[in-house]
Amino acid sequence: MLILPAIDLRGGQCVRLRQGDYSQETVFGADPAAMARRWVEQGAAYLHLVDLDGARQGHPVNGDSVRRIVQAAGVPCQLGGGLRSEEHITEALGWGVERVILGTRALLDPAWCEGVCWRFPGRICLGIDARQGRVAIQGWERDSDQSALDLARRCCAWPLAAIIYTDISRDGMLEGPNVEATAELAAAVNVPVIASGGVTTLEDVVRLAQRGLAGCIIGRALYEGRIDLREAIARSSGVPGSGERPA
Repeated sequence: MLILPAIDLRGGQCVRLRQGDYSQETVFGADPAAMARRWVEQGAAYLHLVDLDGARQGHPVNGDSVRRIVQAAGVPCQLGGGLRSEEHITEALGWGVERVILGTRALLDPAWCEGVCWRFPGRICLGIDARQGRVAIQGWERDSDQSALDLARRCCAWPLAAIIYTDISRDGMLEGPNVEATAELAAAVNVPVIASGGVTTLEDVVRLAQRGLAGCIIGRALYEGRIDLREAIARSSGVPGSGERPA
């Protein structure tokens, strides 16, 4: 199972939010590129980047930081947050990220999202961010009537790189991931599923690997030293049947 350290960007800094609440922000570093190097030195083979300002404003904002991270890391990066047009996707890919994550626009305009997936095959991830099983959009500030499972099933025939499932109620709370909901979604689709939100202990990592998840995003637990990245990578790769298919 792939372990992806999260680097969330706001105002050019590396931050973490609690449950996506912009008023509950913790700054973990003023140099995101240095943070990226730190995780790569500890064994990270892929990084998960989020433009929090972009998610809120509806267009990419932290491009300079993303470019510096990509250059410093030397490993593939995926980027989400505020990518809501084909021009935004092209711009982000031009910064050197390997793939981009679409969320809000995929729910509001699925025909458009399917079209860009076919124009950028294998470069688009679908970000499904759910609160109590319902998809949240626009930087998690609005809830929809769409269930996460239904959205995943509707989109899994597209040439997606992966689906990234985040349980917002667990994100940044250090209370453990929603393993059952994530595993249920992964079992319902034929697209690699990456778990996100609430991963707190090495046991959480192992539980996700045992359920066949393709990847796991870890944020606050790494920054606060609750999980050692090298050990998480070792433990996740040593789980029988965890699957090493690329996410």
